Amino acid sequence: MALRFALLGAGRIGQVHAQAISSNPNAVLAAVADAFPDSANTLVVQYGGVVSTIEEIASMPDIDAVLICTPTNTHADLIEKFARAGKAIFCEKPIDLSVERVVACLKVVEETGAQLMVGFNRRFDPHFMALKAAIVAGKIGEVEMVNITSRDPGAPPSEYIKVSGGIFKDMTIHDFDMARFLLDEEVESVMASGSVLVDPEIGQLGDYDSASVILTTKSGKQCSISNSRRATYGYDQRIEVHGSIGMVAAQNQREVSIELATKDGYTKPPLFDFFMTRYIAAYAAEITAFVDMIANKTAAIPSGRDGLESLKVAEAALKSVKLERAVKLSEIGC
Repeated sequence: MALRFALLGAGRIGQVHAQAISSNPNAVLAAVADAFPDSANTLVVQYGGVVSTIEEIASMPDIDAVLICTPTNTHADLIEKFARAGKAIFCEKPIDLSVERVVACLKVVEETGAQLMVGFNRRFDPHFMALKAAIVAGKIGEVEMVNITSRDPGAPPSEYIKVSGGIFKDMTIHDFDMARFLLDEEVESVMASGSVLVDPEIGQLGDYDSASVILTTKSGKQCSISNSRRATYGYDQRIEVHGSIGMVAAQNQREVSIELATKDGYTKPPLFDFFMTRYIAAYAAEITAFVDMIANKTAAIPSGRDGLESLKVAEAALKSVKLERAVKLSEIGC
């Protein structure tokens, strides 16, 4: 029997997950809740289910799991609510912008025995998964250095910047999770630099639009991360992992992978220009993993702890920029 899902939040990421659920033979979208009922109804018409409220969904005995795609400031409260309601929970990153609040939330998850998966979708990208598989297979020996490039085609609107938690907690947090995933070792110290090079308004809002970060583990492994809110050539997503006996890299993706050669030189099609197209396969694989986790009653990966650890790295990065020095993870509370 297919698992019955409720979707909380019918915005753009909610739409992506609704599509992923509808394409999974072991899942069905049973209910959608959103602050704007018309938005919820649009998804129901397209993918099925009923328009409902969060309170109604929490009391529905036939709902197996919820996907939390609401604004960040609601995530922790909703996780606790549905953990107590006995539902499996998928929550988009971050769990909260406060480390202390995340710790308190995860305590409720532990006490209730709820299954909680955090939405770090890039772990499920087929190219990055192949890269990880090569590492696990020993193809490059011991991992020594990781380089992650993650640059957006353009900056989000100021209304989003105001509530995002800043570039490190909103954007770089994906790269922090990927660094932990590939290094397979916890980060011990963070050295970060942040600048405003794209849009002065972002700086006026107290945020940065350009960032560089160096993460170092206890054994000395390093990860360098390059972020920008502006990449005029498309959605720039690359990873290179250097090991003791070799290197493995995942390059940028295009809608079609061809190369044209003429008397004017070599040209390639443009990169994908949005995360919803670049990572469409990752989102589908992520929901499949969540469905399998529920069906098999296995531990969630990425877990709530993964969400917490990446948030702590983001907090350390912000502190590093402000103090202009490397920050130990031990300096971050909880």
